[in-house]
Amino acid sequence: MSALEGAVEEYLSMRRSFGFKLAADGPMLADFVAYLGAVGLDAITTEVAVEWATRPVGSSQSSHARRLGVIRRFAEYVHVHVHVLDPRCEVPPADLLQDRYRRVPPYLYSEADIAGLLGAARQLAPPLRGATYETLIGLIAVTGMRGGETLRLDRADVDLGAGKLAIIDSKFNKSRELALHPSTVEALRRYACCRDELCPTATTSSFFISTSGTRLTGERLDVTFRTLVSKVGLEPEPTSGRRRPRVHDLRHSFATSSLIAWYRAGVDVQERLPLLSAYLGHVGPSTTYWYLSAAPELLTLAAQRAQAAQKETR
Repeated sequence: MSALEGAVEEYLSMRRSFGFKLAADGPMLADFVAYLGAVGLDAITTEVAVEWATRPVGSSQSSHARRLGVIRRFAEYVHVHVHVLDPRCEVPPADLLQDRYRRVPPYLYSEADIAGLLGAARQLAPPLRGATYETLIGLIAVTGMRGGETLRLDRADVDLGAGKLAIIDSKFNKSRELALHPSTVEALRRYACCRDELCPTATTSSFFISTSGTRLTGERLDVTFRTLVSKVGLEPEPTSGRRRPRVHDLRHSFATSSLIAWYRAGVDVQERLPLLSAYLGHVGPSTTYWYLSAAPELLTLAAQRAQAAQKETR
């Protein structure tokens, strides 16, 4: 078995540990490695990757772009995560073959990013507005709730005594209860006291309110969040091709960081994935996989777990 063939096995094993089937990726990668051998190469180059991706005569540009995407993801793995790094390995640029249906990856917030956003929200005026957005954004970051779910929370849905909150009739008419960390409960309690002191005549049952005592809207949340992103300096360069960080990306970040924490703790990730799906309000793990972005640390931990499992079976 060649080094690249072994890398393909490790890569597929690692990705499948997340629950991805990769029914098409496996045969594609095997064919690509065989193609490399046929042209006398033992390392990935951009030129040969494009040659292979565009080989099917009569296929659409989107099909060529998806084939190149399979190679690009594998090349990134080889370049960054294989133990013996091959400096000859080239990673094809993401915009080399355009696919109009290409998904723009979410922005994954670091702890420092979130701390910066909360600090900027705290400075918003007047004080009630600052307290509202600091607490609301913090709640999304630590629970992975959808932005709309936080806006629809009523005071009766938040049980600070029991340390839980209820999400009623959310996406697909699903409801669920979330257990809250004591620090989250304390943050919500502080906000409730501040809210009632600064706006004792609120006209809504909403837990989070505007400075006029009404329920916040999704449009207002998005506008304010864009302002905070700009203040903290998280906006991408105009030519980078990256998406501006969104409120919803906090949900992606929560899902990804949860998996990273489980890998670090050495627990059975596949066993716990249904729990994460239920907490996020997904129909099942297959929906949750969309949120598990290829964060470098997550890929590294998954690869190490897969390699260790392979060694045990040998």
